[in-house]
Amino acid sequence: MRDKEKVSDLAILGGPPAFHEKLHVGRPNIGDREKLFERFRGVLDRNWLTNNGPLVQEFEKKIQELHAVKHCIAICNGTVALEIVTRAVGLSGEVIIPSFTFIATAHALQWQEITPVFCDINPQTYNLDPEQVEKLITPRTTGIMGVHLWGRACDVSALTAIARKHNLKLLFDASHAFGCSSQGEMIGGFGNAEVLSFHATKVLNTFEGGAILTNDDELAKRIRYMRNFGFQDYDTVVYLGINGKMNEICAAMGLTGMESFEKFQATNYRNYQAYSRALEGVPGIKVVPYNEKEKCNYQYLVLTVDEKVAGISRDVLSRILHAENVLARRYFFPGCHRMQPYASMPFYKGLRLPETEKASSQLLALPTGLAVGESEIHSLVKIIKLSLAHAHELKSKL
Repeated sequence: MRDKEKVSDLAILGGPPAFHEKLHVGRPNIGDREKLFERFRGVLDRNWLTNNGPLVQEFEKKIQELHAVKHCIAICNGTVALEIVTRAVGLSGEVIIPSFTFIATAHALQWQEITPVFCDINPQTYNLDPEQVEKLITPRTTGIMGVHLWGRACDVSALTAIARKHNLKLLFDASHAFGCSSQGEMIGGFGNAEVLSFHATKVLNTFEGGAILTNDDELAKRIRYMRNFGFQDYDTVVYLGINGKMNEICAAMGLTGMESFEKFQATNYRNYQAYSRALEGVPGIKVVPYNEKEKCNYQYLVLTVDEKVAGISRDVLSRILHAENVLARRYFFPGCHRMQPYASMPFYKGLRLPETEKASSQLLALPTGLAVGESEIHSLVKIIKLSLAHAHELKSKL
């Protein structure tokens, strides 16, 4: 594709981009279009567009079976699902969460005037560090919300023990964890409840969507009321609720995607192996590994970039890749505690989370999924190696 000795071929230095079409992190997966359109036609023929239609019910049942839980309640999106379940379990005061997550995890709490207490991560897993969690518990703490980052499960056992010891609610943001397991058990039934996301960027999408999974019968009943304005029946309102329902068109997309999930998963796994082989031994660059004994969707392909060894920072490498039409992402930069409104709030003044801050400065997610194959991976890795080989020259120009 390009001469290894000619760094001037890099677009950032004036040459044409390596890729004519942009390679995105999180490009949507779409299943069989004909089956999808057939489901759309069925929705229109039935004139049942929303309000717990047959496709939503079918979608819930399939998710419930896959994740081996008693209840799945489909919601219009993952953020609203977090807000509903937070209120449904009765959280208030302070809730401990990681800062190294998508901002919606924090906003879902703050929106309800619950204070997110940002906790540092375990540098080996990038998930909540249970030892740090216990240090942050105060009389105002009512719950813990772990995040199964990139589908790699939290230390569920340790967090469960802490929650029981201190009589706290335990929730999990499982937005990345569709089709994933922890210690051989499917994610979805841990804690009081778990939340999936079916946003367009997820391995399984419903255009926009989410779901709350739980084994608690009473909680599930309450959540079903709350997602429909609090209605218990035709005209009886029993809870403070909102409109959190998933519609039939979104459920049709989800059902169609589920039929192709094994294909999506296999493609991601193939790409994960290809990236891992191609980058093995590259100084300062390491693919974040998955535990292949667990079920996993392999949706995220994440690198650590150690500037001291690689000779180039994550941010410089990211800029080079963007110039080459590779839209890599800094997941999750700079950490929620350094974003607004939290960075300006007195409660967080002076907060330092060293492992979170280190991770947010080193991690880079690369494109994977159906739009990426061996050829694209080969070319992309070649750019990375070329950038490292000419690190000094590139840094002086950026």
